Amino acid sequence: MAGTIAIIQARMTSTRLPGKVLADLCGAPLLERMIERVGQAQRIDGIVVATTTKATDDPVATLAARLKVSSFRGDEADVLGRTVGAAALAGADTVVRLTADCPLHDPVLIDNAVAGYLSGGWQYYGNAVERTYPDGLDVEVFSRAVLDQADREAEHPYLREHVTPWLNGSRPDIGCGNIRRGAMRFEADFAHIRWTVDTAADLDRVRRLWKLAPSKFTWLELLSVATREPDLLGVT
Repeated sequence: MAGTIAIIQARMTSTRLPGKVLADLCGAPLLERMIERVGQAQRIDGIVVATTTKATDDPVATLAARLKVSSFRGDEADVLGRTVGAAALAGADTVVRLTADCPLHDPVLIDNAVAGYLSGGWQYYGNAVERTYPDGLDVEVFSRAVLDQADREAEHPYLREHVTPWLNGSRPDIGCGNIRRGAMRFEADFAHIRWTVDTAADLDRVRRLWKLAPSKFTWLELLSVATREPDLLGVT
């Protein structure tokens, strides 16, 4: 594939909501909805699903194959290693990291993140540290070179499990790279809104939002819908 590759982390063994990535979201598995949304981004050249070698994740790989999306399977605990493997499989120059519990993600926001990364000359650019967007719209963009550097230098288990702290500098106490970082911020703070899927209540909220949202919605259109039924904001 090469170019700018979206890597979606997905596994079935979530602690709080097992099997959530294949839970039904208005007629299709949640991961399929996520792939549909990400595939609408104009600045993405390909998608790879990064899952594990465990038998419980065979259905994840099967779904990716049905959707004609590549998948890479690696160690469950070493998610950084899985991301490196997925990037190598795709021949990525630039990686857009996403997680499969965010089916409401906005392809326009993803495009804006890639554009911001490129225009700023950053090695890492994202909205996951200085939060202003709703939880569920996290996007991180970084070069393949610094991903490989992180793989070589990040040794702490936390850094291996959570993939990007070495890159985004959020855990200097256990290690981070000396790289050029940029923060993607919205002009207003909506970080208190929760649209990610970690619990059954989250899944119910996302299903209701999906039913009410217009076709190919942006996150601001989703926000407009949710303000009419404030419990759909999932305010934390």
